[in-house]
Amino acid sequence: MNKAWLSAQQLTGQDPSHLVQLAGGEQLQPEAASAWKKLCQQAAAEGIKLAAVSSFRSYQRQALIWQQKCSGIRPVLNQQQHTLDIEQLVGWNKLEAILLYSALPGASRHHWGTELDVIDLAVSPPDYQPQLLPSEYQPGGVFEQLGQWLPEHAQAAGFFLPYREYRGGVAAEPWHLSYQSLSSRCFEQLTLDMLEQALLRQPIAEQELVLAHLPAIYQRFVQTLCEPTA
Repeated sequence: MNKAWLSAQQLTGQDPSHLVQLAGGEQLQPEAASAWKKLCQQAAAEGIKLAAVSSFRSYQRQALIWQQKCSGIRPVLNQQQHTLDIEQLVGWNKLEAILLYSALPGASRHHWGTELDVIDLAVSPPDYQPQLLPSEYQPGGVFEQLGQWLPEHAQAAGFFLPYREYRGGVAAEPWHLSYQSLSSRCFEQLTLDMLEQALLRQPIAEQELVLAHLPAIYQRFVQTLCEPTA
């Protein structure tokens, strides 16, 4: 499976048959799963207990998150991590605000089985609920050590941080790891037409608005990311 192109259904989160499930609950492609285990072992040797709060995410799960953001059930944040009043936003401004931190269903890299959102359980206080905010990984944040460790060690294990800094699309996500050799194939294969067909098969909140702006969404929030460092 690792050497073959994934199907449109797999790339858009509608078919998880290309994945394996690990003891910790992570769902990944087999090659990515092996690399993740090695990265966890390396981190443990340095006192970091890596854990994934998210790996594979289905189209349906992403659509639920999207609907909750659109309706205001889940908070929508700006780059300063302030909550926006989503009911006051319309049209492209509304989509832009949601897409800063939440991928469009069908377009999430988490559909591929190559991505992980990670925390450090070794420093996480009891009952702490990670928010996955940049401040948690910056100096003074609960995951400050992890925020420094990942950029220095992830690539040696085959991972990179596709959103290590803001590039005009998705906000900086210092917790987001991508297994490069497989995610680069998925990135190249996922087309605008493939995404449109997934949305037409399974409509989402603000469907008409999304389809009207889909080329801009694809270019800015799917194609724009940080390249692996040398």
